[in-house]
Amino acid sequence: MKILHLYPKQNDMIASHVSILTEGMRHSAEVQTADSYTLFKARFLEMQPDVVHFHGCTAINKAVSTAYKHKTRIVISPHGQLEPWMLKSSYGKTDLLLRRSVERAYAIITFGKMERQYLEQLGWNSRIEVIHNAIITNSISPEEMVSQTFAVYQKITDSNVLEQMSDNSKRLMAIIIKAGITGDRRWITEDIIQDEADWRRILIYADHQNIRNYVDYGINILGLNADWIDTSKIASYFPAKYQRPKPIKEVVGDYKGDETDYLVRMIRQIQKAPLLLHLIELHRELRRDTVDDDRLTDALQEKHLLTYAGRLMQVLQEQTLLDEGFMPIDPIDDRGTRQIRNLMANHLKI
Repeated sequence: MKILHLYPKQNDMIASHVSILTEGMRHSAEVQTADSYTLFKARFLEMQPDVVHFHGCTAINKAVSTAYKHKTRIVISPHGQLEPWMLKSSYGKTDLLLRRSVERAYAIITFGKMERQYLEQLGWNSRIEVIHNAIITNSISPEEMVSQTFAVYQKITDSNVLEQMSDNSKRLMAIIIKAGITGDRRWITEDIIQDEADWRRILIYADHQNIRNYVDYGINILGLNADWIDTSKIASYFPAKYQRPKPIKEVVGDYKGDETDYLVRMIRQIQKAPLLLHLIELHRELRRDTVDDDRLTDALQEKHLLTYAGRLMQVLQEQTLLDEGFMPIDPIDDRGTRQIRNLMANHLKI
């Protein structure tokens, strides 16, 4: 993990706090510091950090904007500078740019319950952690402060992992999903490249999408040398409205003997909220011998779902490697298809 701290050079107490964090993480991460925007930007572009930790709230907006544009994860420790009297005396009226900076952070680290309560009342960011500052209290040791802070960094990098996943890992995941759906390696015709596979992110993403059973089975079918990780014990941040995906039959009801009716119900539900789990289940259903392509096409046309279903075929081809022979209609790749991709990509976006 690569971490970059930005702090105000004129504040000795903040500088001491950053020094403890920096020295304490030397053996577990690549850590650098900056005490000005000029130095921050140079080191940011050089090291391309995974996490940027901003200390204090004075003159951070430009640096936060730089990190945000590069999709770098942001942490802010206000050091008391977001408490009501500080907001009034330091910024006059509410600083809209500062509010945007705070909203963009993956996490806000406060030093006590009172500071946390002020931030909760402020309402700019709900992802608030409390880690006492060893510089000003004996209730925590420097080592404990370092350990708890690093745990927040890890939680941040373990969130919305699809955004950080390489194209090779995404492609490998699609192959694994297809193997998990078919249960037969002979259906896999794509080259399998796992030399640089990011197994931690693949498995975390599978857990958050509730498809870990398909991914674990696919890995086993393909005989891949993957690290086993108990992702249920890994902490992550989620969007405010995130709900763990449920099997589609729990949403649309069980199969009732009419394959066409069941497929239409599945596609209608996916149109409301496209989830990878439901696409996988649709892929499985489309492989059944009981699918009547002509009857399904007519039913989709009647329900005004034909075009959307064509877009789904394209996304299924990309994300689950559905073969054309199992597509009841031709795939469509247009603006609507891109919207489906974006909705799925942003499902776990903070």
